[in-house]
Amino acid sequence: MAQEIPSSKETTRPDGKDGDPKNKDKKAADKKKGKHQHDEPEELSDEDQELKNSLDMIVERLSSSDTSLYPMALQTLLTLIRTSTSSMTSVPKPLKFLKPNKSRLVQAFNSWPDGDNKKTLADVLSVLAMADVADDTRETLSYRLKGGDEDLENWGHEYVRHLSAEVGQEYAARTEKDESVADLMALGIKIVPFFLKHHAEADAVDLLLELEAIDKLPPFIDETTYERVCLYMISCVPLLPPPDDQSFLKCVHTIYRNQNQLADALIVALKLNDMDIIRQDFDAAPKDDPLLKQQLCFLLARHGVYFEIPDDEVCQGILNNSRFSEMFIQLARELEVLEPKTPEDIYKTHLENNPRAAAANAAAAGGGDGLSVTNVDSAKHNLASTFVNAFVNVGFGNDKLILGPTNAEGESGGEQSTSQSNPWIYKNKEHGMMSAAASVGCVLMWDVDMGLSGVDKYLDSSEHWIKAGALLAIGILNRGVRNDSEPALALLTDYAEHNPNEMSDSTKEAQQKNLLKISSMLGLGIAYAGTEKEVVMELVLPSVSDASLPIEVSSMAALTLGLVFIGSCHGGITSTILQALMELDPKELKDPHARFMSLGLALLFLGKQDASDAPLEAVKTIEHPIGKQTSVLMEICSYAGTGNVLKVQEMLHLCTSEKEINPTKDESEETPAATQTTSGEGAISSSQQTENGEDKENEQSKDSEKTKEKEDDLFQQYAVLGVALVAMGEDTGAEMALRTFNHLMHYGDPAIRKAVPLALGLLCTSNPMLPVLDTLSKYSHDSDADVSINAIFAMGLVGAGTNHARLSQMLRQLASYYYKDASQLFVVRVAQGLIHLGKGTMTLNAYYGGKGLMSRVCVAGLLTTVLGFTDSKNLILGKMHYMLYALTMSLYPRFLITLDENLKSIPISVRVGQAVDTVGQAGKPKTITGFQTHSTPVLLAQGERAELATEEYIPMSKLLEGFVIVKKNPDWMEEEDGAK
Repeated sequence: MAQEIPSSKETTRPDGKDGDPKNKDKKAADKKKGKHQHDEPEELSDEDQELKNSLDMIVERLSSSDTSLYPMALQTLLTLIRTSTSSMTSVPKPLKFLKPNKSRLVQAFNSWPDGDNKKTLADVLSVLAMADVADDTRETLSYRLKGGDEDLENWGHEYVRHLSAEVGQEYAARTEKDESVADLMALGIKIVPFFLKHHAEADAVDLLLELEAIDKLPPFIDETTYERVCLYMISCVPLLPPPDDQSFLKCVHTIYRNQNQLADALIVALKLNDMDIIRQDFDAAPKDDPLLKQQLCFLLARHGVYFEIPDDEVCQGILNNSRFSEMFIQLARELEVLEPKTPEDIYKTHLENNPRAAAANAAAAGGGDGLSVTNVDSAKHNLASTFVNAFVNVGFGNDKLILGPTNAEGESGGEQSTSQSNPWIYKNKEHGMMSAAASVGCVLMWDVDMGLSGVDKYLDSSEHWIKAGALLAIGILNRGVRNDSEPALALLTDYAEHNPNEMSDSTKEAQQKNLLKISSMLGLGIAYAGTEKEVVMELVLPSVSDASLPIEVSSMAALTLGLVFIGSCHGGITSTILQALMELDPKELKDPHARFMSLGLALLFLGKQDASDAPLEAVKTIEHPIGKQTSVLMEICSYAGTGNVLKVQEMLHLCTSEKEINPTKDESEETPAATQTTSGEGAISSSQQTENGEDKENEQSKDSEKTKEKEDDLFQQYAVLGVALVAMGEDTGAEMALRTFNHLMHYGDPAIRKAVPLALGLLCTSNPMLPVLDTLSKYSHDSDADVSINAIFAMGLVGAGTNHARLSQMLRQLASYYYKDASQLFVVRVAQGLIHLGKGTMTLNAYYGGKGLMSRVCVAGLLTTVLGFTDSKNLILGKMHYMLYALTMSLYPRFLITLDENLKSIPISVRVGQAVDTVGQAGKPKTITGFQTHSTPVLLAQGERAELATEEYIPMSKLLEGFVIVKKNPDWMEEEDGAK
């Protein structure tokens, strides 16, 4: 059937406009008609017409010269305005009808003498100005200030909100001009109680923030409003610039103290990181309420805060974490995960599709352990199994690889020689033996008494590698546990102590002593991280400034001090490390170990924000590239977890800026150093260079340029890590950082691409989000070996302690893919061990308490390990694989254990579900969704929250994480009796 062709008169122009002139005229006529209709007065109902006539008459009376008519007219006008009803989308009718007469009322106001009538009319004009939305003169506020003391509640919520907005605008305008704001402050103080009474807590807080008077809020808060106010204020903290963020936290702390919520106040004090306030909160606990004091001790112990409590052994024991190991073993028994696991249980090589897996299966079928398989590097494979065994069985007190068969208490059976009782250690080589011996401390972690007896036999070993591992093990098993006898300090002092008069008989002996010194200092750093123990400083500080010691020893000494005095801004340590960086030979500063000296200095200012400004300026005077690297590290540590947008932008600028290189200066300074260091056997004379031709000289210059470029790129790697470190405390910033990393990976230099996977691991530690896993899985197959290695390790960090099935499958596929590459396979195995950290009972995430608190020690442990992967070839994959044990500072069980009045575990029904953000929501919204009911003890995954299923028990802390003391609810018992 033929399609009809429209006539030319009906066609439409290509630009979409109607081309028919008749239609055009018709539309113009319709438009004109509509305009006339709009101009016509609106037809009013009889009731509205009567109201309009009344208002017009009132305006006439107010405009007249007869003053006796004013009071009655004003009173009638006030009554009509207050009693009018309106919706959120319409203007009240009295205001609508008065709007055309506004100019007459203003004229009358200006002509009246001062008095009560004029103040009343000012109040009316203030309300009338609210309806004039196009007016930007802030007349509502202006007439309000000229009016009387009329109660704000008489004018309604919408008027007060409008007035509040104008108060904030006027305050900002006057502050710029340096004018008085006293009247605005007085009006703001009147508005705040109104907002609080009408459930507009957020508006009250915002108004006082604009008036820079947030400290005036606590007197207005009562028991009905404090929860919503504090919840809103805490949620605002990551979005505020300093010092407003600290002001908000201090205000919240004051409110909690006024309402006698000591547990909540202590949590805020921990967030403020102010020891004086922390101690005041603890001492404020009433003596007749020992349970509250014990609960405060559990909160302090979780955060790593320690001080002496005289005459209270129970509280001191809680702060010391004396029963932590016992409680954790009890949790494992309840969850039925006490049975030790072997590396093969984690690898599941029978699911891998490669020749290596077939050989392992054959060995296992033949009665072997399936571990000592000949491959590209069997020693590296055994080393990987050591770490996997340590991470999987950490804190459980027994395993099948290192300690061998154990009884229920974890005691090793038989008095045998070291080689006979622990043959696994001797399946490793040199530094591998050190890591194997140190893994004993991991397995026996927190159990000091049993751990010391298990490690003691290795201290007498003739192999200095094993002895060094035993020293490190002592530090690991004492992590977070205090003891009056200070076993870690007593056993490690002799090896860590600096002896300037000590002379070694040979280079080999000196190397052995240095290794023992390094392991003992790292052990002290792990054991006393965050304690600010002066004895450790006196012990280790001289090693930082001793130029005769190798850079490895000096750097480890600096790192130890940074860990122990983390976030303390200690002046003596800062100046010593700065002096060492300035005086060290440039050749030593090129050493990969030197970055740990920079990290030690940076950790002293972790979370201290602008407190690092003065040392930062001193660091920038160092001409060597390590100066810029150290300054970037100090900045990212100072603002770790703050979500500071300006610092994130600064780090991104460093990532995108071109490297500042002076070719002339570089050639004159670097070529001699390169000539001396490229050959491991000494310098090459000019005559030899001439004889060998110019080829060798060209190779040396190329190596020098490559090394120089690598050094200059290192600060950019730190900047990428800094984006994650600064943004990880705030959800919106973290989400934006993920998008930024995607751009950096596509357009960044090789050094930046290498750091992006590590930054992803820092940002999403123990939080396996599927988009991040897919991204890292893609990077793990990258053609750049450094990128793939870092991506594999980041996969381990992201899934740490989660037993994530999909991630485990990804790693098994990577094990098949890299079965010929020893380095990548080693990292794959370590990542598999991290996925099953503590058999799925632990986390490495630095945040707890609903992301409300950041553990600085945890951040330090993560950053120390990640820094080792910025040059994995020379550090983690070289001889410093034992730095992986720095993660022991970050791990913590993710449990909820409820305790009764006698501190015995008591099963209670709890609901566990995904946490819901309830900030600013009306009423009492549900705090969790998709919950399941369990009986304590339970494990809490990332983003989950627990709440009691019934009101039978009252928790001593609203933060239901870790150890929570509960007491019986007396009202619950009465209800039960009444029901019966």
